[in-house]
Amino acid sequence: MAAQSEAAAQIAGPMHATAGAKNGTDPEMKRNHGDDKIPCLSNDAPWKKCFYEKVQQRCLSLQKTKVKIHHAQKVKEEKIKKREPCDLLPREWFSEEKESLDTRIYLLDKLLPTLIPGVENLLMEVERKNVLVPDEESIKFNPINFLGEYLKRHDPQHGVPTKPSPYLRGMKMVLEELKAQVPGAALERLARMKAEAKSKRKEREQVENTKSEMKEMRKEQLEIQFKKWRVDVSGRVPLALVQSALKSLPDFVPSTPEEVREAIYESNLEIVDTLEKKVNIDEFKEYVHSFSEHFSNDIFQEILKHLCQCAEDFERTIRHDMWRQMFADLFLDCDYGKVGLLDRKKVLALLVEFYDRSPVLAKSGFCNPREWPIIELQEFELADLSGCHDDQKVGEELSEKLVVSQTGGSEGEDNVPAVKSTDLEVGDLDGGTIQSEKSGFQEGIITESQDESSGADRQEEDFPGSAPTEYSHSRDGEPGPEKHVEEEEFSLDRESNPETKREEDYHVSDREPGSEGQVSQEDNGTEETTETIAEPTPEATEDKAVADMDPTQDASAAEVLGETPSRKESFSRQHGGEFGQQTSSETRPLDEDLLQDQDKGPACSDRQDSPAEAGQEFEVPWSGDLLTYDLSGRYSSYGAKISEDWKCDNTKFPDLQPIMAEIQNRLASCARSAFDESCLSLPRFVQLLETFVGEDVSLPTLKKLTAFIKEGYKQTEEEKTEKLEKVHHTSLLAQRKLLLEALFEKWDKNASGLLELEEVIAVLSTFNGGMEKEALENAKKHLCSRHPQLSQMGKLSSKAFQTFLELVASELTGNEDEAIDNLVEFLTRSVKRSHTECVQSLTRRKWLHSIQQAAETSQASMEPVYKAVFKAISQDAETRGDNKKISAYIALLEENKLSPERGQFFLHYVACTADDAPYVLNQILYRDMKGVSFTAVEEGKPVYISRVQHHENIHFWNGDRPVTERIGAFLVLPLHDAHWRVFGIMGFDTLQEQSEKAFIQTHEINFYQGVSRAFSKAYHHICTMENILQMTVTALDWLYSWAPSIHTVTVYLVEPGEDKTCGYTVHKMITTDNTGHKEIHNSPVLLLRKDNILRDFLFKCINSSEVICTSAYGEHHIAVPLRDLSGQVLGLYDISIGHNQELPPHEQKNLQKMLKIAQAACFEILKMYLEGTEPSYVLEAEHIGNWRNAGILFHRFMLQDLRECIQKLNPESFAEIRSCVEPPALVHNIVKAVLLLFHPDWKGSEETEDWSQCILKLDDNLIQEIYCFDPTAASVQIQAELLLDCITGVSRAAVWQHGSVPAEYLYHWVHTCLALAEITRSLHSKKAPSQAPFGIQL
Repeated sequence: MAAQSEAAAQIAGPMHATAGAKNGTDPEMKRNHGDDKIPCLSNDAPWKKCFYEKVQQRCLSLQKTKVKIHHAQKVKEEKIKKREPCDLLPREWFSEEKESLDTRIYLLDKLLPTLIPGVENLLMEVERKNVLVPDEESIKFNPINFLGEYLKRHDPQHGVPTKPSPYLRGMKMVLEELKAQVPGAALERLARMKAEAKSKRKEREQVENTKSEMKEMRKEQLEIQFKKWRVDVSGRVPLALVQSALKSLPDFVPSTPEEVREAIYESNLEIVDTLEKKVNIDEFKEYVHSFSEHFSNDIFQEILKHLCQCAEDFERTIRHDMWRQMFADLFLDCDYGKVGLLDRKKVLALLVEFYDRSPVLAKSGFCNPREWPIIELQEFELADLSGCHDDQKVGEELSEKLVVSQTGGSEGEDNVPAVKSTDLEVGDLDGGTIQSEKSGFQEGIITESQDESSGADRQEEDFPGSAPTEYSHSRDGEPGPEKHVEEEEFSLDRESNPETKREEDYHVSDREPGSEGQVSQEDNGTEETTETIAEPTPEATEDKAVADMDPTQDASAAEVLGETPSRKESFSRQHGGEFGQQTSSETRPLDEDLLQDQDKGPACSDRQDSPAEAGQEFEVPWSGDLLTYDLSGRYSSYGAKISEDWKCDNTKFPDLQPIMAEIQNRLASCARSAFDESCLSLPRFVQLLETFVGEDVSLPTLKKLTAFIKEGYKQTEEEKTEKLEKVHHTSLLAQRKLLLEALFEKWDKNASGLLELEEVIAVLSTFNGGMEKEALENAKKHLCSRHPQLSQMGKLSSKAFQTFLELVASELTGNEDEAIDNLVEFLTRSVKRSHTECVQSLTRRKWLHSIQQAAETSQASMEPVYKAVFKAISQDAETRGDNKKISAYIALLEENKLSPERGQFFLHYVACTADDAPYVLNQILYRDMKGVSFTAVEEGKPVYISRVQHHENIHFWNGDRPVTERIGAFLVLPLHDAHWRVFGIMGFDTLQEQSEKAFIQTHEINFYQGVSRAFSKAYHHICTMENILQMTVTALDWLYSWAPSIHTVTVYLVEPGEDKTCGYTVHKMITTDNTGHKEIHNSPVLLLRKDNILRDFLFKCINSSEVICTSAYGEHHIAVPLRDLSGQVLGLYDISIGHNQELPPHEQKNLQKMLKIAQAACFEILKMYLEGTEPSYVLEAEHIGNWRNAGILFHRFMLQDLRECIQKLNPESFAEIRSCVEPPALVHNIVKAVLLLFHPDWKGSEETEDWSQCILKLDDNLIQEIYCFDPTAASVQIQAELLLDCITGVSRAAVWQHGSVPAEYLYHWVHTCLALAEITRSLHSKKAPSQAPFGIQL
């Protein structure tokens, strides 16, 4: 209620404020009338409201009339001033003399305005009467009387004012100026205010002029900056790209002030979710300027630099998008069976061969396919990651395995061509150059004319007895300028007879779609021609003899290679059957000359692209589309037909169809590819090739690579059939799982998550007329061996239910799939559910699913889970319990270290319903206190008390509740983990329901059991994520001490997304700077793909589950996926090495070692909470407090791998060390540290100080001691100070440079032992956290 009142108060405030704003007259009336009371208007006096409205209208009318008269008077005065300017003589009265200021003001204000006109009239009268003329007769005229009469008649208080003369108007102006000189006077204050206003107005005008100039200057700079962006054919760039660049400014410009960060955050820059909305140069200038107009010049310059960097990144994105589209089309060509998978080992073997046959200069631009990240770290041994091992040797061993595994796939079929001994010359690939990023992006292939004789000589030099021959290949079926053309250049045996040539010269335009050799090109943008070119026949291929082609075809082929932009941009935008596919029978034998350059003659191996040609290619406009922005979404339907064929067979289970549909809706989106060591999906294949080619590869090289793989990747009919069967089998398994899960939910009508084993057996005993009882008994025995805990309880979980039916089907005669279908059909008919029961069951399952969904989207926080649990309980009480008031609470078992005499464990109440929070939350229930909760914990069974008032062993947390009101029911459910250990309880009571409904019915108990199981799964999911994050923190600590050149590391967590089109969300969890300082985000930052277009490599890594090496915002990044047991990405490491191209070799090895160990530790953590799997314990510290510390796992796996490596050593391995009479100091210190770890009492003795004594200890006994040593054992006392004194001055780089394998192993082993000993000490000194997943084994 308090929360509701507060909410009401928060809502009421704005409502009153709005009302006040609408009724603007009330505040004005209060200000104008002071304490005057406003008449109260009531609903029974409408005439008053009408009266006040009329009065208000009349007042407003009078006010408008007065204002209009005032304006008219002003206009009239202005006209008079123009017609009769003021006299300048009154200016003589103005003086800055302060002494006579009051006198002059008085004269000008009181006397002179009346006296001066009187004197003027007096003089005029004297002149009229000629009083001053001497010749005239004396006229009686008294000037004093005349002046007095005039003053009397024109008294300002009684007379009628006359039209002021110019002199009087001038005096009035002087008077106002003089009054403005009087200190403290109203006019003086007014004049000062006017002067200040005028000064401010001038200053404002100056500021506005300055801003206007600054605005124009900034717009000019933005116009220059816009020209650096890659625009589309209409001269526009995507608005979302500009928004993403601006929003990312604080993340990638460290010097951004805090106020600018806050301004960007408060601006709520909403990025459009489409790339189709674009801006031209004027819109770009206005948009960016409106964003940055309030920033200083320094910040604006930083924005310009950042935008320039973003423009370069976008240029790279467009270039890579073209590459990725080529690789996607290559995948479609190689996937003969259209199953959506390629053989990974075959692809890797082809990459190895292509790499080996490339010139040395070209190899520098490729990623070595024998090394990481092409080869997975899990495929390496830890010894292979030692800095003392030869990378090339290790890689060759792995590649040999790949080649053997590939060639052994189908005997008698030459799947992978043998590697020729003759390597290509430097000029045979890319003209001997590795092009820059911009030149690599150029879409046309520049050709130049070659001298035929010099070309022939060069060809004979490189390959004796060969001549250049051209071969071109195209895909038919694409109309007009959209047709893609590929041309390959071969060097075959030049000795051939004319007859062979005549046999091979034939027109290819009449070929069927999909045939090779057809070339289509545009001539001057309007004409298309088709050339006849030579294609080797099988006979010519066997004899290596092809006739020389006409030299005139060289120029023609060069024109063909200069493809138009429209052709390149439309590069195979359709997929599947829309492409003309090349079958294996049409592929020509792979020859090493396939790798020759396509854009040069053989005589010019070191040719560089001319600036004119490069500039011409660079001006090719961009189409405006990123075709591979989301490969998973674009090709989501590719290969899905086979996996969905089984849906056609579901018509025989109509009763299960709605349940199956609901289960599928609850499943996460399949947009992400799972890692598979044997197969490559389309996103993984594309990413693998993109990683292989690197950043600076040229387009001709890409074409040679794609042609090489397309030619070399072969698949026999047996392999095609085998792959189809494999995919079909996987689909059948998915069907079976879905079918059995739907059957389980149909039986489990109250969503308890458990079925009675005997009830299922009783129904199955009637199957086939009761003839299968023996099969049931055998299946039950096997089930008891697999799930002993469930069997003892007589329950079946969903997984155990599926296992049991599969066991029964395996015991039956006949086909197992048919047997399962028959069992499902029989069990479906055996249970009858009304429509109401089905709806109620479906609703409850949605509530239970919301609990799991809350855990999966909570960023490793328990708060959303608790809220989802109590919401599900309250919703069920409202709908199925007739609005019954239910109190619920959750208590977790914790080890009692403070008061062990009160019991080994206690229950800590961590969550409860809102009304019970003051009494229950954070309470502790000890074993020696009253209560039945520990009974449920120890027995592992629910405890239900229908009338608590009649039970004496009930502990009431609310002691203020009267005894007469302690009436109701009480239910305690034990919380089980995946291994059926109790780790807490979930309690329910109806003490607040003082009515006949204060009972918990059976269907409610069953549902609450389902809630407890759902909470258990959600709770352990959170524990898993926390342990993974804790392990990651430990791994990062280790990494920064062994690889200090790493700039930053950001850890992201991938969670399911509510949007099915995306399928996941990315949250920034941990950020580490270059000093190793970590920031763990309590409120993780959400990353949306539309907001991070230039950081799209993160999302590509998640979609492909592959390592990505790329550049972003001027820094080199390595995105490494952290996979779950299914191979999908659950986390992500974004490792930045700054502006360095690569890490030092020993730091690169340490990075790989850390990633390998972290992945292994992650798998171990995930297995800890799986049903039917038992975690492995290696170290004694892993048993501390009956819970696993995730921080130990990383160092434990490191220790295990080091143990294996050291065990493989033998006394001969130490021969080099023993041979040293005076070894290097670092070797002696390492050996000394190892000996002191086992024998700290040897400090300072000859056993460690004398080298001749030390080498005697390097034997098999020492190796065995190291292998069996547990640094976390309670009996082991490691004196860290002794060891640190020996190895503190020994750096990792020095050990790596020394090159001794045993020394490096021992060095790592000592550091790992020290780290484990430190963690063990911290475990003994601190309390286990409340969310520790330990429990009591029943």
